[in-house]
Amino acid sequence: MQTTRSVDDTGVTYERHGDGRPLILLHGGMAPPAYWNPVVPHFEEYAAVVPQRPGFGTCLDDPAGTSADEVLERETEYVRTLVDAVDGDPILLGHSYGALTAIEAATEADVGAILAYEPAVLPDEFRREADLADRMEALVEEDEPGEAVKRYVEQVLHPDGIDDLDAWLAEWPVWPDCVELAEEVVRMNRAVERYRLPDRLDVDAPVLVLTGTDGPAFLRESARRVHEALPQSRLVEFDGVGHGGPGEAPELISAEVDAFLRGCR
Repeated sequence: MQTTRSVDDTGVTYERHGDGRPLILLHGGMAPPAYWNPVVPHFEEYAAVVPQRPGFGTCLDDPAGTSADEVLERETEYVRTLVDAVDGDPILLGHSYGALTAIEAATEADVGAILAYEPAVLPDEFRREADLADRMEALVEEDEPGEAVKRYVEQVLHPDGIDDLDAWLAEWPVWPDCVELAEEVVRMNRAVERYRLPDRLDVDAPVLVLTGTDGPAFLRESARRVHEALPQSRLVEFDGVGHGGPGEAPELISAEVDAFLRGCR
């Protein structure tokens, strides 16, 4: 585990695996850094840099004091800190909220490329009706953090439903950690609900936008809109893959990423 410090003296902690060009892996909504464990072996020619997101275990002295308005700014700043800390122009690979963070960070950071799996962006017509943060916050205030996180799982991770959600969660290794992070997930979702995709994203680096047919329809639509807002972008949709794409199908995802990066050289 290596640590660097940002300009405001906030610690940024990360693991580095292997040698080569840095590939910074940015996990999403409730996934811990271990989410990338199945992915890292598929990128042996890169130095995989796996950070701990602020508010998700380290980095902030008082993550609970961070408002929804500050969440995205806070996270883009920590990504820029990482970009400055590693050698050369790194590649950013982000999943969900990590993908949004990667794109926003790249508007002011020099990176070689961005790989964004289903960025956490809501289409305007969906965003106007979005109330997940409110529903989760109400449950947290009722001292039901587990029920709050279940609402996230039902709407984002498994929109088609699960026959026995409680049994599935009991087998999910990260479930206890996710419950502990309920308040942070509420703030993150509120930040997503308030984020408005600009007509044009000021990103100079080439971007590969990825999505899957088995995830939420609104995220597939958002992936297309993010692609259209980028000056240098390619969009790829995977048949039969859900929102957890990199973790679900690491070999399939990594092959597409490798082909894209080779074409950028």
